[in-house]
Amino acid sequence: MQSRKPMASARKVALFDREIRITLSQAAVEILFESADILSEGERRGDGYFGSTMITLDLTRVASLVREDCDAASARRVAELAMADKRVRERAKALAAADAAERAGTLLQRVDCELRGRAVGTRVHLDVDVEAEIARARATR
Repeated sequence: MQSRKPMASARKVALFDREIRITLSQAAVEILFESADILSEGERRGDGYFGSTMITLDLTRVASLVREDCDAASARRVAELAMADKRVRERAKALAAADAAERAGTLLQRVDCELRGRAVGTRVHLDVDVEAEIARARATR
């Protein structure tokens, strides 16, 4: 049987844990959405609305405004970070819901959005599927 070395004793422990976290900056979110291409389609069916919105964030458009390289690797990272970023998700869903209401020509209620993100070259595509009910008019007294 092999004898094991005794565990090394730690005389001092770290006072702080360190963590490196990478997120999209607020300025980057603003810049990307300001330069985004938005394409929506959909229609009313009965008492509902069904459609989708594709938001394209083209990193080459913002290359002069950011420090990092705007290459395919950055686009993959932006797509990954965007899906984890509440600000991006909420903004994409709000844009899709507004476009859906405009296309439906009326107010919508119970708007349900499903969001997916993917990178294609230097572009990030945020795809938002929208399902909603047509808002019923309330009687006035």
